[in-house]
Amino acid sequence: MAARGRRLAWLLLLFAAVGAGLAGCSTLGYYAQSVGGHLDLMRRARPVDEWLSDSATPAKLRERLLLTQQIRDFAVKELKLPDNRSYRSYADLGRGSAVWNVVATPELSLELKRWCFPVLGCVGYRGYFDRAAAEALAKSLKDEGLDVNVYGVPAYSTLGWTNWIGGDPLLNTFIDWPEAQLARLVFHELAHQVAYAAGDTTFNESFATAVERLGGERWRRQRGLSDADDAAFDRRRADFRALSARTRAALEALYKSDVSDAHKRERKAEIFAAMRAELARLKAESWGGYAGYDAWAQRANNATLGVQAAYDELVPAFEKLFEREGRDFARLHAEARRLAALPQAERRDTLAAISR
Repeated sequence: MAARGRRLAWLLLLFAAVGAGLAGCSTLGYYAQSVGGHLDLMRRARPVDEWLSDSATPAKLRERLLLTQQIRDFAVKELKLPDNRSYRSYADLGRGSAVWNVVATPELSLELKRWCFPVLGCVGYRGYFDRAAAEALAKSLKDEGLDVNVYGVPAYSTLGWTNWIGGDPLLNTFIDWPEAQLARLVFHELAHQVAYAAGDTTFNESFATAVERLGGERWRRQRGLSDADDAAFDRRRADFRALSARTRAALEALYKSDVSDAHKRERKAEIFAAMRAELARLKAESWGGYAGYDAWAQRANNATLGVQAAYDELVPAFEKLFEREGRDFARLHAEARRLAALPQAERRDTLAAISR
């Protein structure tokens, strides 16, 4: 692992140097922390078989790791997701998030600020392995007058590029999640290895979210899991996403209007207050006091709504595409790869036509 890790480090540092030559010294520092953070994660990872054969492995962790391998096998056999080394190893990072993402928008817009990288294209977030570094960037962006949000991410995908040194590992940040949610996360992250459109975060996340939902439903049925908890989870998420979509629509209409900026700021505050009030009502009347969205509501701003849209916007189109392809995952994946290769405008037009 050490020798392979050094080879990866040199490869990524060379890649970073090329990118930095295009974008300046600050970019080199950013790539360096990305390389260092990922290599630290890989150094901590051990194959699941080693964890299972180690008598010091706690019984609860052993049980969860066995479950993940059932999920992983199901992903290959039933969902036609990649059969490779990803999620066949496990690492304890000693922290609650794998990375922290920074997202930002103008004060009177939902358009995410984009950061551009060689090969990957432009994305609407910037990720850090160190929370303090993420908070420092957030502060500088707030000082520019932007709406900013920093949020922890339990897992991320290297798109299959690191499978030659072990692939993406299972992490302590999500290993104890309820079974159905754990399965969904693994399906989501593996879907990123199936189809990736450079610079189109909404396409990439919506496709992965669709695979997560469709695969999660199939996993639940095969395992004979109770629908009650998962149905409650889906109901809350559907309520939350519908409210988020209504709020985004109201804000977009406001920001495009001809009223003064002062009036826009006043209405913006009212729209967010109404959204928080509706979340509180849902929590009390429909969700049995579920508090999982409380922290999100407290920090909600243009940036939080902007990034939420990336995970939701095209999901209905992919679900209809799945139906069109005979509920066949291999055919869905092939079509997603074809769409990813198209110019973005043509890709979106095609998905819009499927949605109609």
